[in-house]
Amino acid sequence: MFAGLQSVGLFGIDSYMIRVEADVSGGLPAFDLVGLPDTAIKESRDRVRAAMKNSGFQFPNGRITVNLAPADKKKEGSGYDLPILIALLLATDQLKADVRDCIFVGELSLDGSVRAVGGVLAMAITARQNGIRRLFVPMENAAEGAVIDGIEVYGVDHVRSLLAHLSGQTVLPVATAPEPVENPLNAPIDFSDVRGQIAAKKALEIAAAGGHNILLIGPPGSGKSMLASRLPTILPEMTFEESIETTKVHSIAGMLDADHPLVTTRPFRSPHHTISAVGLSGGGSIPHPGEISLANNGVLFLDELPEFQRTAMEALRQPLESGKVTVSRVAGTVTYPSNFTLVAAMNPCPCGFFGHPSHPCICSQNAVQRYLNRISGPMLDRLDLHVEVPPVDYESLSDAAPAESSAVIRERVNKARKIQIERYRGTGILCNARLTPAMLRKYCVLTEDAQAYMSESFDKLGLSARAYDRVLKVARTIADLAGTETIDRNQIFTAIRFRSLDRKYWGG
Repeated sequence: MFAGLQSVGLFGIDSYMIRVEADVSGGLPAFDLVGLPDTAIKESRDRVRAAMKNSGFQFPNGRITVNLAPADKKKEGSGYDLPILIALLLATDQLKADVRDCIFVGELSLDGSVRAVGGVLAMAITARQNGIRRLFVPMENAAEGAVIDGIEVYGVDHVRSLLAHLSGQTVLPVATAPEPVENPLNAPIDFSDVRGQIAAKKALEIAAAGGHNILLIGPPGSGKSMLASRLPTILPEMTFEESIETTKVHSIAGMLDADHPLVTTRPFRSPHHTISAVGLSGGGSIPHPGEISLANNGVLFLDELPEFQRTAMEALRQPLESGKVTVSRVAGTVTYPSNFTLVAAMNPCPCGFFGHPSHPCICSQNAVQRYLNRISGPMLDRLDLHVEVPPVDYESLSDAAPAESSAVIRERVNKARKIQIERYRGTGILCNARLTPAMLRKYCVLTEDAQAYMSESFDKLGLSARAYDRVLKVARTIADLAGTETIDRNQIFTAIRFRSLDRKYWGG
């Protein structure tokens, strides 16, 4: 006796159709799983056997062969439990139903209840692309799958309720997508908490508006981490396309909220400096997303940047340039999106007080240079804004006048980002930081004074070609915040000022 039905497999951020085939024949009892299954799938034999018996069905007493096609792709995860059980029931005539337009995904408990799996959003997209009308997933994943229009998603809590639906005895409700939750502005932290640091706050506003990478350097206690932790409160609103892409990554990583599965707030990831290069870029036998992909369309904050492993820091270089990370393993090569904004913070020396106006530095010159040289030139070149965060004086700390709130800053950031989205509509570019060299010539038009100042500064500061492009991108964002289409001299001056701090510390 033979039966087959459809399921979905995951590889990277994408999914693909899988046909689950079950054959039950006479002979000595055996249960063979073929089709390059991993250990979790092989263990489904025991879960399926127990779930069938505890749900009131008879487990076949014969030779069972289950094939996961295509057989040349490595399969992983426990989401094949449910389709294997349904295929066995169909093959043994314990279930009679038309499942040609259905996809089944879910992990089974021994009592027959269905547990959540990761990657359901990507599976729903694949199901719709292949003309599948009905998708049966665990109850906890139903809202996630319902985000995609054009397909009916059913949440299943137990095998018995699913079989009753398929046999026409009862009807499972179609899942509905939950209302999106907007980025809350009533967070316990706010930019109004930060005293002084006018230049640093302005630089973070530019970084948020244009998606630019930024380096904060200053002594301990100057407010670097405080500033970075408040960046999420001024990040621009996400587009629907950004939400879907970010949700896919978090779904595969199993990090979604069951009640609010659609990610509508930009991620803010802050890994510890002991993280490895694999932890940042992603890995595993079948690669899973790392921190730079989990920060996609959001912010990756690296505090104490020189303390990170050199290999981990250098792993950021290619994703910062291309907006994606490619991970190769034996099972295959996957590409994850990594359009993140990098915010890095560091002290100027091991003791932290090099260049401090009142606190003496106890480090030798060689120790300072060794510390700074942990940041490679190519890595430093990829940071659009270099901002010094000096110690805050007493007058600024004791000033009772209210500082500018995150809500006010975010309003300006949203306005500037909407200008960019409209300007680059149809190009796939959503912010100035992602402009290509060809687009720079088209959209970064300088006045004559700005052109002359840029030419003079390029030769005087010895800027690289990459630094030249990034100065133009930052200037474009400053102009957008000011509401001007042409870039003037003052905007070029500001962009270069935020680019020249490396000359002070790295002696460029």
